[in-house]
Amino acid sequence: MLDHERVITCDRRASDAGIRVGMRKGGVLTLAPGASLHDRDELREQHAVSEVATALMQFSPQVALAEEQTVLIDVSASLRLFGGIRSILRAIRGALNAFGYSVQTSVAPTGQGAWLMARYRGGRRLSVRSFKLQLARLPALLVPDARRFADWFEGLGCTTVADLMRLPRAGLKKRCGTALLDALDRAVGESPELFEWVQAPPSFSARLELPDRVEHAEAVLFCARRLLVQLTGWLASKQFALTRFTLKLEHERGRAALPPTDIEIALAEPTWHEEHLTRLLKERLGRIELVASVIALRLDVNDVEAAAPPSDTLFPEPGGNAEDHNRLIELLVARLGPENVLRAAPVADHRPEVIANWVPVNSDVKGCVLPGDQPRPAWLLETPIQLMTRQHRPFYGSPLRTVSPGERVEAGWWGGELVTRDYFVAEADDHTCYWIYRERVGSRDEEDPRWFLHGLFG
Repeated sequence: MLDHERVITCDRRASDAGIRVGMRKGGVLTLAPGASLHDRDELREQHAVSEVATALMQFSPQVALAEEQTVLIDVSASLRLFGGIRSILRAIRGALNAFGYSVQTSVAPTGQGAWLMARYRGGRRLSVRSFKLQLARLPALLVPDARRFADWFEGLGCTTVADLMRLPRAGLKKRCGTALLDALDRAVGESPELFEWVQAPPSFSARLELPDRVEHAEAVLFCARRLLVQLTGWLASKQFALTRFTLKLEHERGRAALPPTDIEIALAEPTWHEEHLTRLLKERLGRIELVASVIALRLDVNDVEAAAPPSDTLFPEPGGNAEDHNRLIELLVARLGPENVLRAAPVADHRPEVIANWVPVNSDVKGCVLPGDQPRPAWLLETPIQLMTRQHRPFYGSPLRTVSPGERVEAGWWGGELVTRDYFVAEADDHTCYWIYRERVGSRDEEDPRWFLHGLFG
């Protein structure tokens, strides 16, 4: 577009000083001696545009890279899914906000027309009729193939696209070649457009250099969201759902180099939604203390699976569905840690204290089916409490009355830990239910039976 000897962009203060796009360094320093000038990094620009294109694949698989750092996306097949053109535009702008770039968007019936409108002003949705009127008013030199002949068009007084289209096609073709005519025809829809759609890589791994050192883990989330937006686009293009990923926090290099801090997140339910991934990562980052400042981030995908089709049920399940339950578990694991969110994995044994085995919710340990059909309390005490007896009845705040038949347990003899108990559901005067057991007479030296409280019913 412009060589490196010229200023590419300028901020508001530079504009107030009289600096304009296209000025040379000497003119800029004359107007503003303290101006900060930076050379253009075309490789970095191309990398950034490629990242944006990957992120936009969550809205349509048909994404193409155009000239002058422009990304084209065909959303005609996605309008119903996202609720119309206005909704999809808001979603696109929201996703691109994570990159921190100044973005100019436009909507038009053709890709070339949308490119021209975005380069000029952007932000408008045009019908076919109004689009042709607006296109005709655009500056002639906005068309890339017309810039080589700028002096000739200026001499003819040809300043707009409408002026270009009024010129004799035969003479214009002879003087400028077919490229200019083809570009105009594609813009108005009179010639087919052929695009080379961006192909997503087979695996996902993205790295981001931070603009400055970050001292707190919570501050990493803003930059990490940019990687998550790219990940969402990659997942949508591949029709994958994410089950496990790792965010690496890279620290200082050199003599005092430290290994990166790995944050691995395993999901209970596969997902491809950026909002859910951001929420999980926020909870994990809130529990981490950095050993050193962070200078870069790397996001690696560990496990994916084919995305499941959307539910075809007419009415939602009462109390939420399995996906809602799994997302709650993921949020609790991210907030409290996997060691504090447990699930039951019963062991094949008749002794309640052995059966009650709890493992981390994301553990692969399988449980067995509980023996018998007798009621079991939701809360089992770690150590049974011996109860006093009054008038030959167990007492716990008030006399307890058994309301269930006895359940006899005799087990543990093979390991030298024999237990002989009769379990009952007991009810107190306030109708609270307890799970108690009586040691069988003959299992010890004493003759009077002893009662113990072993569990509480909700």
